[in-house]
Amino acid sequence: MPHTPIRFLLDYISPYAYLAWTRLPALAARHGRTVEPVPVLLAGLLNATGNIGPAEVAPKRVYIFKQTLRIAHAFNVPFAPPPAHPFNPLLALRVTAAVEDLGARSRLVSALYASAWGGGPGLETPETVGAAIQAAGLDAPALLAAAQTQAVKDRVRSNTEAALAAGAFGVPTYLADDELFFGVDSLEHLEQFLRGEDPLTPDALERWRTLPASASRR
Repeated sequence: MPHTPIRFLLDYISPYAYLAWTRLPALAARHGRTVEPVPVLLAGLLNATGNIGPAEVAPKRVYIFKQTLRIAHAFNVPFAPPPAHPFNPLLALRVTAAVEDLGARSRLVSALYASAWGGGPGLETPETVGAAIQAAGLDAPALLAAAQTQAVKDRVRSNTEAALAAGAFGVPTYLADDELFFGVDSLEHLEQFLRGEDPLTPDALERWRTLPASASRR
């Protein structure tokens, strides 16, 4: 019986999601899995869960750059910040959602991430997004036009709503079977799960779920 794909919830605004993408396809392949990239709007996840983005916390914004640069060095992948951050990722998310074929979508994700975080010109204009589409071997005018249609806009919105329903609160998030993993630092835990060696037991999880709180900040 074939395994279901690992659903990779992504937003190009996140350097951690870029770094995760450089490792995830190979990780999945080691376990006979494919990856389904799913573009979601991080701002929508944050708003729905009452959270704020890491870059919105001034001291953390600087730390994020230092940490992601170090991770990129360890992963041996190109890394440079985009021209501005945070930036508006909607056009890049929408062109990604407009691609049905998973192989082509994966190529596009790689090209868009290279433009955002791999030393490219960013993703804030139709020109830079179009150049990334062309680099992926896809039809830039057709995808840029599709990104303006209501159907594709709704697809990004429904992806985000489905992510929230699955328990997602940020990116990168990986959904493997019925289990959710978050963050580039959980790739090892995801692989452990795929090997059938997850140390988490239903009893331990239930104890955490029913653990009472004895203090609150508010």
